Amino acid sequence: MSYLSVSTWSLHRLLGPLRWTGWDEERRTHVTHVQPEPETIALLELPREAAKRGYEAVEICHFHFPSTEPDYLSSLRQAFEESGISFDTLLLDYGDLTARDPARLEADLALIRRWIGIASEAGAKRIRVIAGQAPHTDGDAIRASAERLKELSAYASSVGVKVVSENFQALTTTGESCAKLLGFTGDSIGFITDFGNFEAPSKYDEFRAILPHSLSVHAKAAYDADGFPDEAEFRRCLDTMKESGYNGAVVLIYDGPGDMWEGLERIRRIVSDYL
Repeated sequence: MSYLSVSTWSLHRLLGPLRWTGWDEERRTHVTHVQPEPETIALLELPREAAKRGYEAVEICHFHFPSTEPDYLSSLRQAFEESGISFDTLLLDYGDLTARDPARLEADLALIRRWIGIASEAGAKRIRVIAGQAPHTDGDAIRASAERLKELSAYASSVGVKVVSENFQALTTTGESCAKLLGFTGDSIGFITDFGNFEAPSKYDEFRAILPHSLSVHAKAAYDADGFPDEAEFRRCLDTMKESGYNGAVVLIYDGPGDMWEGLERIRRIVSDYL
């Protein structure tokens, strides 16, 4: 049976500074850019707050971690255990498995492996790894990404974490390229279907190609200027999900204006019909 989850992206104006990872071409190293945001709830408090609001799981974006020190990760794991909800997925929002620059590629692979370790220490079941930034028409890049995802998956499984990817960023912007990638990886990785990352009108058919492989669905609606969802279009996405037989986490994604908890409640009312 599908269950309700929430991504920290849906609360990104509440959880404090965002710590974006980037690549400094001149210095040939990773850098962190800090984007100031107010902290009205600490990440360590989120599992309890989410449980109180009826969520069964949380996905955490990597840029929301205020610390990756072992004591902090242990505290985060404990916060989930005490709240009784699941830390389903650590969403790593950086990394290019199709980088042509050997130094960049090796640095990115090392960073991904580090975050796999962080996911394990914090108690995450899965880690989302971006397939790549090469064009979705580049067959060689799809094969290369698949091989690297399989290598990362073998490493992650040794520390109790499942690697998943997503229809997110350039390489996986079409159902066809996602299907090709999954054909090469087999069941060594899982997948995330994001409602907002394919284009209409073909996106509903594209969902059908990847939903059977998905362990998580990012239920992202199209929002108007006031943060209200296009309910008819959102229900069409959810109907496609239901018709596919999908049975897993339905992760609410709200990135519109105004109060973020209120925005989540507007789409939760719709999603509740499908759980």
